[in-house]
Amino acid sequence: MKILIAGVRKDTKNYEKALADGQVLYETNLYPEECSSYSGLLLPGGGDIHPSYFGQSDRGSKKIEKELDRAQFALLDAFVQMGRPVFGICRGMQLINVYFGGDVIQHLPTYYTHQYNEKDQVHLVQNMPDSILWNLYEDSCFVNSAHHQGCGRIGCGLKVTQNAPDRVVEAIEHRERPILGVQWHPERIHKLQPYPSLANGSVLIRYFLKLL
Repeated sequence: MKILIAGVRKDTKNYEKALADGQVLYETNLYPEECSSYSGLLLPGGGDIHPSYFGQSDRGSKKIEKELDRAQFALLDAFVQMGRPVFGICRGMQLINVYFGGDVIQHLPTYYTHQYNEKDQVHLVQNMPDSILWNLYEDSCFVNSAHHQGCGRIGCGLKVTQNAPDRVVEAIEHRERPILGVQWHPERIHKLQPYPSLANGSVLIRYFLKLL
């Protein structure tokens, strides 16, 4: 069992450590020789997706890397076609949504409650009944936040399973496929100071590993 982290190693240290802590093999690569040698795909956080992928002009997107977009969408397509598990984190969740026909709000009206400000912000989220997040964290929990964009129109086959108080989408699941995404960062939430009802990110990562 080996997971492909679709990223560049200088940017994926937290994801690599989280998987190593879960005692699973992984490789960080945007251009693997053979996708079928991996049991699952992890789409990490990062800069914003080029708005042309969801039919919009640039209205506030930042740190766009077109080659990264192309590589990650190609890998996502390969894993979807193989029917293998996919886990998207932050940008990775937005990639999943766009891949299935959704779009992105390029600069949230309430961005100031979500964007990174010297450290991750922390806020409450509500989990939808009969969802993975509900099963893992019950009806609500606190999560970490470091983004200024969010999912807008939700893609075909996807459902929203977690919302922030301002209705920003914090998690999505595919209705039929082993695909899920969260807007927060389970791979580094343990670095925050103790906080009441803070979600244990390793629980979600272990759930993903059980899908493999």
